[in-house]
Amino acid sequence: MRWLFLFLLVLNLFYYVWHQQQAPLRPKEVETLSLYKGGQQDIRLLSESGNVQPRRSVASAVPAEQAVCLFLGGFEREEQARELEQRLISLDVRAVVQPVDAAAGTDYWVYLAPLASREASLRQLKELQARKIDSYIVTQGDLVNGISLGIFPRMDSAESVMQRLRDAGYEPLMRELSRAHRDYWVRVAPESRRLVDDSLLEQLSRDFSGLKHQLISCEGVASPRKLE
Repeated sequence: MRWLFLFLLVLNLFYYVWHQQQAPLRPKEVETLSLYKGGQQDIRLLSESGNVQPRRSVASAVPAEQAVCLFLGGFEREEQARELEQRLISLDVRAVVQPVDAAAGTDYWVYLAPLASREASLRQLKELQARKIDSYIVTQGDLVNGISLGIFPRMDSAESVMQRLRDAGYEPLMRELSRAHRDYWVRVAPESRRLVDDSLLEQLSRDFSGLKHQLISCEGVASPRKLE
């Protein structure tokens, strides 16, 4: 009986010592786990953060002022545009003359289709000239060896000639031709626009009769119809 009591006492002491050695490890493990979980709470995806600024394009946007070109002119003669160009360059304004072809109306071309050979077309030309009909042979283009009967600014004039030819036994055709008008403008470089202020424009208008100025998107400068 006494041995049993001693055995239990030793067993309790052993358990107490073992428990004291193991107990300090638990708070440390729990603390480490809490720190680990706390660190996880601070990790967020960039897409989940409300403070992340959107990624900007590498190429900086061109300022709106530089995307617009200033055109001065509307001259019929290139010499006038060159004079204005030199005037602006003397004021440290980067400028260059730019010719612009704009549609100015429609002409109507009356003709006879080419025949099988040039000799046949020449014989037909002689017949027309014998009838006192103004005509000449076409020497180039898709109507080479055809007979041109005139270009008219009005459709009714062209139709009148066609009717006369039909009455004479011919089969005339008509083609519309766009009539172009060339003007000369001076293009001011975008970085020099600020130098051409209202006071300078007023002075230039006095020195160059009929001077016009327009602001046009530089991307659309290739379209001459915008300069009308």
